[in-house]
Amino acid sequence: MTYRWKNWDRAMFAQVADRHWPGAEPVLPRLSRAADHGRLWFAVAAGMAATGGRGGRRAAVRGLGSLALASLTVNVVGKGAVRRTRPILGTVPVIRRLHRQPVTSSFPSGHSASAAAFAAGAATESGAWGTALAPVAASVAFSRVYTGVHYPSDVVVGCALGIGAALAVRALLPPADRQPEPGPAVRAPAPRDGEGLHVVVNAASGPPVLLTSPADRIRAALPQAEVVERTEDDDLTELLEKAAESAVEQGGALGVCGGDGTVSRAASVALRHGLPLAVFPGGTRNHFALDLGLTSIEDTATAVQSGRATAVDVARRTDLADGTSAIFLNTFSIGSYPDLVRIRERWSRRVGSWPASVLAAVHVLRTCSPVAIEVNGRPRSVWLLFAGNCRYSSWGLAPVRRRDLSDGVLDVRIVDGGPFARTRLLGAALTGVLTGSPVYTTTTVSRLRVRVPSEGVRLAYDGEVAPAPGGLLLDKIPRGLTVYRG
Repeated sequence: MTYRWKNWDRAMFAQVADRHWPGAEPVLPRLSRAADHGRLWFAVAAGMAATGGRGGRRAAVRGLGSLALASLTVNVVGKGAVRRTRPILGTVPVIRRLHRQPVTSSFPSGHSASAAAFAAGAATESGAWGTALAPVAASVAFSRVYTGVHYPSDVVVGCALGIGAALAVRALLPPADRQPEPGPAVRAPAPRDGEGLHVVVNAASGPPVLLTSPADRIRAALPQAEVVERTEDDDLTELLEKAAESAVEQGGALGVCGGDGTVSRAASVALRHGLPLAVFPGGTRNHFALDLGLTSIEDTATAVQSGRATAVDVARRTDLADGTSAIFLNTFSIGSYPDLVRIRERWSRRVGSWPASVLAAVHVLRTCSPVAIEVNGRPRSVWLLFAGNCRYSSWGLAPVRRRDLSDGVLDVRIVDGGPFARTRLLGAALTGVLTGSPVYTTTTVSRLRVRVPSEGVRLAYDGEVAPAPGGLLLDKIPRGLTVYRG
């Protein structure tokens, strides 16, 4: 059986060497050399990160992680376990041969493993990127036979190891499920090239601009849209009001580019003027945009021009003393939730969500003290009270993802203080059974009344921090806001 396999392998190699492949001679040898030491894939990953938005960055990271595991497997295990001499180059045309011939074991092909690993790893995060990369990866793999440095079986096994590495990385770090429920479709303007769309870009939000600014990207995608940039010297609410008034006159829509706090202010203005809202991701986290299925400025531009919109819930907090209210699109909290989010998000990409949640819990228990409040008339001592606009699909102290933005409920989570609560909560976080801890309560309600008898307590909502009033009512405006969605 082994003898037949070797004969088939050599016969296939000879067929590739003897056949003329139109257009391959000026391309495949160069492509094969470009992939030496993974240089080609590092360059591709940099391009994906620079131009592909959040999805491109995540796909690039998964591709490189899969490549690293595949290279380790091939070079440390594969080539050491099977010592196979390289093919004889006598039948390979000189013009195809590499200038520097490899001297390591022929089996398996490291280039093929890296190519398959990078493409498959990117595909586990983004099918579109995987589809785009597959022809390049296949060309790199075939080039190793074409240039005469590997037998076909070396390439086949190398590709299998690369795909296996990508699947292993996926099993260890499953991709975040960001696909939202479609929600109820509603009618919204579908302006060609953005005509009638008035966008306010908060230039003070988000990470530093390395290439093209968000405002310029919006202008390129929607050349007829009116785009205004807000600097630190401008009043954001005033700019949003002016943009909304102009949009009303033209029968258009309001657009905003910035972080979740900026988007929340724009939503309040759009709600008051009865305008649809176009959310362009421009902050550091962009939770609301991601839950709408919008990962880049270009995603939002496509949604606007197609008129693809939905109605989403808006959550509201009302001061019971004076009746003033403010909306929030994502989260409201009293206690240590802002610190939890900061610690969890700092570490989740490095160590995974569960270890990051443990670190966040330890930090809160070590540095924070319980707050005395009343929830629906019942006195409680809590480390935190969290209320999310709609049900969050992730568990834990600091949930971040939603599938449905119009389910009509507040997602309430409370971490109680009291005797041994600190020890119980830490033990639950370390064992991964936080949801079963008696100090951790979760429920969904349509409204929640909170009283804060102590002074000096602060609350946070959509990235904004403010002093907590003596009494609050949290409720919903079901499907009150029209937004463009992915």
